[in-house]
Amino acid sequence: MKKVVVLDYGSGNLRSAVRALERVGASVTLTADRLTAENADGLVVPGVGAFAACMAGLRSVEGPRTIGRRLSGGRPVLGICVGMQVLFARGVEHGVETDGCDEWPGVVERLQAPVVPHMGWNTVEVPEGSALFAGVESERFYFVHSYAARSWDLVTHGHTAAPLVTWTDHGGDRFVAAVENGPLSATQFHPEKSGDAGAALLRTWVQGL
Repeated sequence: MKKVVVLDYGSGNLRSAVRALERVGASVTLTADRLTAENADGLVVPGVGAFAACMAGLRSVEGPRTIGRRLSGGRPVLGICVGMQVLFARGVEHGVETDGCDEWPGVVERLQAPVVPHMGWNTVEVPEGSALFAGVESERFYFVHSYAARSWDLVTHGHTAAPLVTWTDHGGDRFVAAVENGPLSATQFHPEKSGDAGAALLRTWVQGL
């Protein structure tokens, strides 16, 4: 059974993520302990609320260091919702700019749609070769957010494999719905709230650890 840590840094309802991962066969620990998080088979970084608050919580438990050390060793990390957003270089909310973990270049900003927040079910545009979405490419996933990465700025060269970026649209505004980038994966939607399709995606991630 794969050992997964859900990083506890004071962000939102973490129990739903724990339960969802347990249902797909993972042995799950909810903890802020850095060594436990670094040494697990997989690390899940959830997130709810404001970018700045999530980054402050992450820094309080050395989250950016833990994420960085895992990725430097090729050990999988999965970000969910704001846990995905903080992987980008910075976030801008109400005119305030906050540094993120800077695993990917780019900015997380307010959606430019007639109705914000975006709450509901969306289909997604899955790139060819996606492992994370195997078998659920045409399914819908549950989103609840007001901010997102509305562009993808990472350019790879030479032997480095290009990340696989999944997109979706809300009110005419296109944004990043998920990224698969070697050991680092993330979803803007909530797989733990996305029914059978979300469970299948989490099961695929856990089985790939």
